[in-house]
Amino acid sequence: MKRARLLLATSALFAAGIALAPAPAAAQQLCAVDLNGNGDAADPGETASCHLTAVGGWMCPIGETACVTGPTGAMQCPLGDQYACAVPAAGGAPTCSANSCIDTNANPIVEEPPPDDPGAVPDGPVDAEGNCLGTIEIFSGRAARCRPAGLLTTFSNCCKDKGKIVKDGMGGSLTSISTKIAVARGVFSGMSAAFTAFRAGASAGQAANAGLGAIVGIDPTSIAISIAINFMIEVLLQGCDQQDMEVGMLSGSGMCHFVGSYCTTSVLGICLQKAHGNCCFNTKLGRIIQEQGRPQLKSFDAVGWGTAKKPYCRGFTSEEFQALDFSKMDLSEYYADIEAKAQSQIQVDMQGKIDAYKQTVNQ
Repeated sequence: MKRARLLLATSALFAAGIALAPAPAAAQQLCAVDLNGNGDAADPGETASCHLTAVGGWMCPIGETACVTGPTGAMQCPLGDQYACAVPAAGGAPTCSANSCIDTNANPIVEEPPPDDPGAVPDGPVDAEGNCLGTIEIFSGRAARCRPAGLLTTFSNCCKDKGKIVKDGMGGSLTSISTKIAVARGVFSGMSAAFTAFRAGASAGQAANAGLGAIVGIDPTSIAISIAINFMIEVLLQGCDQQDMEVGMLSGSGMCHFVGSYCTTSVLGICLQKAHGNCCFNTKLGRIIQEQGRPQLKSFDAVGWGTAKKPYCRGFTSEEFQALDFSKMDLSEYYADIEAKAQSQIQVDMQGKIDAYKQTVNQ
């Protein structure tokens, strides 16, 4: 139990960005091997810290094999004579490995920063008559990433669907995405409070309730509080950062479009951690209309959704929005989410929102 709490406390400090004491020298010698042939070493069992040998060298534990006595009586490596046998510093029989160690002091691990995309700026400048001087974006999104299981997430899947935490709505406001992100960040603040309580000796449930205090000020109609508590308990066991959590919450609520996967952490060109690039929108409806509206517009032909590392998440201009043919869109996914209203009423409500947008942008 003490060891588990120590590991969790370390994860908490890492997530909060607090520096830890220097790691032992062995932790600076890393072994990374593409065991499954998929082009990276980002999967469980493909990375490990090397261990010290009796002669002061390093041995990779991945594929480590016991040496055997050769015809001359000398120890030989069954993997090939080019691999040296060595006795572990802790003692025991000599071993060898076909995989080499990487000195991360001489070859630093390179990590891509997460996307820094605030999305469309709400409430931009207006003229004396109140007319918007900037570009109006309708159903705009925000580029963000989450990380699947890998070395930097302690092999926890930070992209895992956490359930519908952030509640959806028709969402016509340009500030809605900011509101949803604020909700997500509020829950992240709760994570920090929960980690502090957990490290002090509280149970996971008690820690989650402590974290709840950081989000009680959020409008309960915007978030499923009970699911958020369960989310905090689960995250206590993972190495996810703030943007991982934001995307996990919004994606689980059906508000993100997956753009692609890319390498976010590497050493000597070997990928150690992947990331999933996403465009996250203010509502599930916004994501659906973006997915089905973009193929209708030539202005998106050249760029599409951008790249996994740099998703292209801008909203529609007023002219683009008015050019969309909603009769060609399949909104059944959204209909299935709303059981309280008949589909005919939903269509009326949605048409009212569309008409309101058109009136707004035509003023």
